[in-house]
Amino acid sequence: MSVELPKTQEVVLIDDISEGYDTIKYVTDYPVPDDIKDDEILVKNKYSGVNFIEAYFRKGIYPCEHPYILGREAVGTVVYVGRRMAHDYKVGDSVAYIGNSSMAQFTKVSAKSPIINMSKFYIEEELTDELFQKYCASLINVLTVMTFIRESYKVKKNDNILVYAAAGGVGLIFDQLITKIGATVIAVASSDDKLQLAKLHGAKHLINSSTDDIVEKVNEYTNGKGVEAVFDSIGKDTFETSMKVLRLKGTFVSFGNASGPVAPFPLSRLSPKVLKLVRPQLYGYLQEKESWDYYSKEFIRVMDSGELKINISKVYQLGDYKKAAMDLESRKTTGKLILKVPQ
Repeated sequence: MSVELPKTQEVVLIDDISEGYDTIKYVTDYPVPDDIKDDEILVKNKYSGVNFIEAYFRKGIYPCEHPYILGREAVGTVVYVGRRMAHDYKVGDSVAYIGNSSMAQFTKVSAKSPIINMSKFYIEEELTDELFQKYCASLINVLTVMTFIRESYKVKKNDNILVYAAAGGVGLIFDQLITKIGATVIAVASSDDKLQLAKLHGAKHLINSSTDDIVEKVNEYTNGKGVEAVFDSIGKDTFETSMKVLRLKGTFVSFGNASGPVAPFPLSRLSPKVLKLVRPQLYGYLQEKESWDYYSKEFIRVMDSGELKINISKVYQLGDYKKAAMDLESRKTTGKLILKVPQ
């Protein structure tokens, strides 16, 4: 099943590797996918999320073929249903999904991708623009935190947990969900304003990375013991500090490269404090059906309960992605950035 579709669409893509932003292109006549497989749906996107992973592809940290349409998550409306997907979706359904090439008007989404059929959980009157924005701003961030604090390191009551970029889109979710468990968040951010936002979302102890010595502050807050776990999305610039602040038998959860990838190091460095190092990926935790069933239901429960504050810093137009990327990577923003896709 399908609706009549245009031949071309507007997309954001990169056409080469670059440390800068010159390879980001806004193309207004890119072909709409017409090779939808039986196990795929075609989604007309309403909003697409902005994440650091786009920078990793642009800089060549993650390989891809060029031209490459950016984007990893979106919300929108199903406009074509592959034969083997008809038992779960129909044309007109509203969906939120994690998948490649979401910074486009139309995206093919595979059955293997994490997809939430919002139309099964909300009546039409509830499927408002506000709800679409909320889901777009939450899908990757909330699922990332849910899986990481349960699987990468199972956060326990009374733990001390260090969170970098604690006022960012993912960081604000870490602040809230870790606090709800009964653990203490030690928040690291680059300004006092960002730290106050982290505090409003549950962080107890605040460290300004621009002015404070992180190791000294952690020792002060933990009486010299260190933290049970570090959630580090920064990468190269914070690696040594993360190693120092972990307590005996602590867990280092490294999940980002905002400052660049960590340089190779001997595993023997983990031995003196018997540390664990985990490099998780959200999709890896969602591949098995049982895991996706659990986390998707938990995601919807949390979203419906209102127990999480979802902070959308700014909504950009799809054609303004380059500005959004520059704002995100220069640490000018807090919360989540999303793109409005032309309809």
